[in-house]
Amino acid sequence: MIEPKQLTRIGSWKIVLTAAVLCGYLPVHAQVNQPDSITGRIHDIPNVTIEARRAPNRVSSNAPVQTLSRSTIEDLGIQDIADAVRRFAGTEVKDYGGTGGLKTVSVRNMGAAHTAISYDGIVVSNCQAGQIDIGRFSLDNVESLSLSVGQSDDLLQSARMYASAGVLNIETERPRLNDGKNWQLKAQLKGGSFGYVNPYLRYSHRLGKRTIASIDADYLRSDGQYPFILQNGKYTSEEKRYNSEVDSWHTEANLFHEFGENSRLDVKGYYYQSDRGLPGAVILYNPNSQEHLWDKNGFIQARLRHRISDRWAFQGQAKYNYSWNKYQDKGAQYEGGVSTDRYTQHEYYASGTVLYQPLTGLSVSLAQDVAVNTLSSTLPDCPFPTRFTSLTALQVQYRYRRFKFGTTWVNTWITEHVKEGERPDDLKKISPTVSLSWQPWESQPLYLRAMYKNTFRTPTFNDLYYYRMGNRSLRPEKATEYNLGITWSLQPHSRFEYLSVTADGYFNRVTDKIVAFPSTYVWKMANYGKAHITGLDVTLATRIAVWKGIALNLNGNYTWQKAIDLTNPDSKSYKDQLPYTPEHNGSASASLETPWVTVGYSLIGVGKRYYLSQNIPENEIDGYVEQTLSVSRTFRFRTFQMRLQADAVNFTDEQYDIIKFYPMPGRSWKLTANFIF
Repeated sequence: MIEPKQLTRIGSWKIVLTAAVLCGYLPVHAQVNQPDSITGRIHDIPNVTIEARRAPNRVSSNAPVQTLSRSTIEDLGIQDIADAVRRFAGTEVKDYGGTGGLKTVSVRNMGAAHTAISYDGIVVSNCQAGQIDIGRFSLDNVESLSLSVGQSDDLLQSARMYASAGVLNIETERPRLNDGKNWQLKAQLKGGSFGYVNPYLRYSHRLGKRTIASIDADYLRSDGQYPFILQNGKYTSEEKRYNSEVDSWHTEANLFHEFGENSRLDVKGYYYQSDRGLPGAVILYNPNSQEHLWDKNGFIQARLRHRISDRWAFQGQAKYNYSWNKYQDKGAQYEGGVSTDRYTQHEYYASGTVLYQPLTGLSVSLAQDVAVNTLSSTLPDCPFPTRFTSLTALQVQYRYRRFKFGTTWVNTWITEHVKEGERPDDLKKISPTVSLSWQPWESQPLYLRAMYKNTFRTPTFNDLYYYRMGNRSLRPEKATEYNLGITWSLQPHSRFEYLSVTADGYFNRVTDKIVAFPSTYVWKMANYGKAHITGLDVTLATRIAVWKGIALNLNGNYTWQKAIDLTNPDSKSYKDQLPYTPEHNGSASASLETPWVTVGYSLIGVGKRYYLSQNIPENEIDGYVEQTLSVSRTFRFRTFQMRLQADAVNFTDEQYDIIKFYPMPGRSWKLTANFIF
């Protein structure tokens, strides 16, 4: 019999591939409006809420889209957004371990700065570092997560979303006030290993016939002191992770208003504050870290969608964002004291999109975004930059019978002003996208798709101005995506509610990659890198009616990816796999729904990787398989509903690193009690 800890030595990619073939993956679907057979036009049906689990829609999207519903998140015991994103094909999450460790996501190895994080349809930005820490977002009020590679078919989205290589969309749960009630109270308490405590409260109230308001608040604390195994040559020792504590709270208020059947306004106010230790690299005889991070982030945003007529629609967005953080390293002495850096960012953002449908099957949209970003810091020689950004996106989509063609052209103009020193040159660039989908047979839900997309990422404020390392002559980092895919949904047997299969082969080319490059005295930011990424994403999903009231959901995915460095033919790392890029990885899950209890099981498997550019045994990181088991039951009473859940996370106590020298937690548990009044 194979012991759980032997899985890695056998080769995790083989296990993941087998599980993916036997099971299936997340229901991957795109919501696409189809013209009716009478007028040939597209009609909106407002205020329709689907409460029950259902088979995925026909996937006719020109780009691959993956989704995770709230019910799936709960059934599988998914811990946080980073844990959820790891279950999407083609994604890479960098996790420095612990509740307070930073977590960033990139799609198909193009870097975190190429991936947009959308919160209720408006992109979250960070011009300082260019990447978003997804660990600070809570799952408690999330209705669904979706990941689109390339771009979705939403013709009313903002220009920022068109300009990104991939978009992770976080949708907030809309209040459901049933049985004529004007209010609803949701209270939840989570507790678990390593001092984890997370109370959550949400109150929703109907202010009028078409208006609902809600307010959410949650608090999270954890000491993060989890045990791990430290290897020192042929010797091993049991150690404990320190400086991984987190103390954070977040609150947000939402207003949902419908002016009529064709118009909707969403307003959100958000505030997040955290005080957390940053767990450092585990070094022999010195496992402690003295780095600390304080964050404050608040924003207010509004989104209005209005269907003017059968041919015209409009979306308007506005947002103000404030971000402050303080970084301190008590182990680094600076001019006789502790090294402390403070940063403050402001953003003013507005977006407008107009959709016009002049003919049957033809849709044209024009999106215009304007943003102003500022940064101030306590670092020496800070130039206090102000960035003005204008994004214009024109999309044309044409549908003829079973063909759908789309093209998008994004024009970017960026100019900056600084109080001290030279400023970078203005940036002007046009980025095209072309996509096509085809349904070969009208009676078969089989779709073929192809896509070409050109994107780039602007140098961040840190790239340009960071003390002694910044380079104000940097060019944008360019990325080109090619994708060929297939989706097939069928019902092979009466007991199968659906069976969905997707496969996407892709090739990405990244040039002028922005990297830290060694110079005479200090490191310097420079345009140096070039990489080619070739990959294959396969997903499967099925739901089986086992018996009356009993259903089994099987999901799985597999990703093969070859990402090679083509920067310098004379380098020892030429044509080697890029750091932290496994050639094989995937996930699988199963959830059994019964009238008495719901049982969920999931695994995530990642093959070996290298943490430095040169692919030699000394730089290798072992692969791993992490497994989670979840059991839950919902009790319904006359005046309230109670849901109890128990999760065993990494129950085989797998010892592994995602980032080298940053060990992840071993076996842990979590209990959740949820009440809805």
